[in-house]
Amino acid sequence: MNRYSPDINEGLDKEKVQERIKNKLVNNNISTLTKTYKQIAVTNIFTLFNIINLVLGFFIFFTGEYKNLTFLGVAFCNTIISMVQEIRAKRTIDKLAIISSNKAVVIRDGREVLLDIDNIVLDDIVKYKLGNQVVVDSIIKEGKVGVDESLLTGEEDTIIKSVGDKLYSGSFIVSGSCITQADSIGEDSYANKITKEAKYIKKINSEIMITLNKIIKVISVIIVPLGIILYLNQISFDNNFNEAITSTVAAIIGTIPEGLVLLTSTVFAIASMRLAKKKVLVQQLYCIENLARVDTICLDKTGTLTTGKMNVVDVVKINSNYSIDKIMRNINYFSQDCNNTSDALIKYFGKGNDYKLVNTIAFSSETKYSVYEFENETYILGALEFIDYYGSIDNMDKLTSEYRVLFLGKNNEHIINDKIAGKFEPIGLILISDEIRLNAKETLDYLKEQDLDIKIISGDNVNTVSSIAKKIGLTNINIFDMSKISEKDDLKDVVSRYNIFGRVTPDMKKKIILTLKSLGHKVAMTGDGVNDVLSLKEADCSIAMASGTEAARNVSEIVLLDSDFKEIPSIIKEGRRSINNLSRSSSLFLTKTIYSLILALVFVFVNMNYPFIPIQLTLINVLSIGIPSFILALEPNYNRVIGKFSDNIISKSLPAAITIVINVTSVLLISYLFKVNYNNISTMSVILVAFTGFVLLFKVCYPFNYVRGALFGSLIGIFLGSSIGLHRLFELVLLTPLQFIFIIILCVLDVIIFNIIQYICKTKILKNGGNI
Repeated sequence: MNRYSPDINEGLDKEKVQERIKNKLVNNNISTLTKTYKQIAVTNIFTLFNIINLVLGFFIFFTGEYKNLTFLGVAFCNTIISMVQEIRAKRTIDKLAIISSNKAVVIRDGREVLLDIDNIVLDDIVKYKLGNQVVVDSIIKEGKVGVDESLLTGEEDTIIKSVGDKLYSGSFIVSGSCITQADSIGEDSYANKITKEAKYIKKINSEIMITLNKIIKVISVIIVPLGIILYLNQISFDNNFNEAITSTVAAIIGTIPEGLVLLTSTVFAIASMRLAKKKVLVQQLYCIENLARVDTICLDKTGTLTTGKMNVVDVVKINSNYSIDKIMRNINYFSQDCNNTSDALIKYFGKGNDYKLVNTIAFSSETKYSVYEFENETYILGALEFIDYYGSIDNMDKLTSEYRVLFLGKNNEHIINDKIAGKFEPIGLILISDEIRLNAKETLDYLKEQDLDIKIISGDNVNTVSSIAKKIGLTNINIFDMSKISEKDDLKDVVSRYNIFGRVTPDMKKKIILTLKSLGHKVAMTGDGVNDVLSLKEADCSIAMASGTEAARNVSEIVLLDSDFKEIPSIIKEGRRSINNLSRSSSLFLTKTIYSLILALVFVFVNMNYPFIPIQLTLINVLSIGIPSFILALEPNYNRVIGKFSDNIISKSLPAAITIVINVTSVLLISYLFKVNYNNISTMSVILVAFTGFVLLFKVCYPFNYVRGALFGSLIGIFLGSSIGLHRLFELVLLTPLQFIFIIILCVLDVIIFNIIQYICKTKILKNGGNI
């Protein structure tokens, strides 16, 4: 393999690039943004419950009772719907992800070009600046940078690297800039190993997923031995193979909550697609759940509340013997910073090359300053609080309350090991203004209306941050300067009492988030800079601006592609809609699973035929669970989520499930006492289960609107029409007058029992809060 050593100002020429491509020495990105179509098909088709359904279907087919195979149609529809929704979501997310995907500045034929990371070839000259993610293993050819390799090593300390050192893909540039040569590409480099993790894989803290996994595990352990024991009981009772198989299958399919899994993935996929229309990229599906539960939102000032655009509005001269304009022109010329502050300085002062640079210390979020050592003097530019200087400066509180203030000072010391000793003599102050986002006040008003606790966290002077907060309408302002925090200060008390934090270092931002979480808060964090990365990683839900650094985008679960803060309410609303509706609809599915499990266990010990056949349960489940759950799950519902998901759905499903068990066992008792035949037992059981299902649906739909009323009425009409008009298909018979009276009595008791159990669930299961 030939290696080239291109001039860093020229890069590779077209012929060498084509040669690299021909020899497949290209940094092909082997990772995918989402699942492939094949993976979607496999994961949706070859599920545990689909396999169980197929096995049960095989047994029913063997009996010749083909009409009882209708449950396979439901399973098939569930699978198709799930695949279609996931494919639609994949296409939408992939298109949006491409917009925010990593690109790199590469020098070719003497020109800078912006390339996708999978178009970089071996020996390409690649430029990096503050906030960039390293996309290919590279050797530094010029410059000096601070690097964050925490995604690779877990170590969060900044590592200084200079000419000859190696940069690893997946790391971030946190200070300085450099020119590098691509050293390893494709499968030989970290790039293709880390790119999958470049969009930071945070451990998913999803209560819904945990609850569903627990339900699936329990069902998976129980379902096979329960089915075998139930079959043995049924075959020993009447010695009829076909009826024993049919009864067993009917009992088992009722315990499978396959629709619940489909419902969850569908709701989240649709939520992602809705947000995509608002130019919001959801990088982790389950983060939508955390959005619904957020009670505290931490906002980074720059880039979130402000546009990130800055302007120099004035220069305050302290030492008239020095030309601030000339000094700043030279600092701008040699500066390695590429951010909004440096843009504002260049726009105001311009660039000049009058001095000879000896050494520099690049700006970082930790130090808050940069240092330039020239032949005659050394100049420092940064935040006043972090610089040791002579004398005092008048009116600083007033200035910092209105502007971002940069201190310009000088001394005659040398930079040694990236450090500078000695005090600095003040030369002047540079006053910079932030441009506030147009929709910032409106958005904050919404957050306040929703009782969200708003914290503003910034590396800027606390007075500057407070001034911005007042302009956008934040009230009850309590400020704290984190540069003055001491070991005596209790961080839990500080983050609870104050809502404006200034001079916050990246590590302290992280500690604030962790402290809020330790106090039981669900925390969302917005940010756009490298200094926000640590805190974005730790937040329950992290939101980045697309206009910010790659580092912030890649560790965040949600990216605002148009960098507009006004979409925050839409994201919170979508999260609440998803979880509230899932909680409501999931109770319908869980009801079926609970009563089916209990009845299956009852019939292990009762020498009677199971009172249902599969086709009857299909009718009940489709009308009282399947159709309404999917329609209700898409309704607007922006109420704040209260209580645990598991407690909420159990408290909603238990009343109906226990009521159904009581009703069916009552029918069995009456049939035993009065010798009622199987067809009549089955018909009475179907009526009571359907009635209880519609009672639950009534409570879920209440209060009614046009859609819910039409849905409820039409489903009851379809059930009655099917039960009467297709009674032979569903093996339903005409009841005797006495049996009909008994059904009416049980229906009345049904409502009473349901309400009693519901009251118990409210007072016991939801004692710590929740809604039912």
